[in-house]
Amino acid sequence: MPTPPTATVSATTKTPSTSTVPTPTTTPSTATTAPAAPGEGTAPAGTTRWAGTKQFMQIREGWTSGGRTYLSVRTARKVAVTAPHEAWLIIPGEGPYTTVLMAADARVLLSVPLGDDSLAQPYSQTEFVNRLTAEPSASRSRLGYDLSFDGKGRVTRLQSLYTS
Repeated sequence: MPTPPTATVSATTKTPSTSTVPTPTTTPSTATTAPAAPGEGTAPAGTTRWAGTKQFMQIREGWTSGGRTYLSVRTARKVAVTAPHEAWLIIPGEGPYTTVLMAADARVLLSVPLGDDSLAQPYSQTEFVNRLTAEPSASRSRLGYDLSFDGKGRVTRLQSLYTS
């Protein structure tokens, strides 16, 4: 099923009163649109802006649809609170969340508070989604994750940071 084009602003036009007015143009989407997130306010899916990178992020929601795992993410910052980087302070990001797809073989490593130990241990994508959604929404903003993306913008590795 083709993805509908998305509107972006790429030019401006001068009106007779010399004010600048955005002129919308249409560009095709770069990927298949993910199913809608359970929450409100998610930015458009299909973005590949993080393709081939490692990012520190917050995850607001995680869900499975059609046998695939999706995450609603935005960038954040982390600051070590003990030496040598044993625990982290998470500084929430701002702006909209974006829906990203996890690769089918993505590796998930969780530590406290989502995991059972202070050292990161492997978990399935399903177990991660279950543990994430069991956390109150307010608590999720204090959690942070290192995410690695492949060349298509899919998450290939997710590791939660130990927070005390």
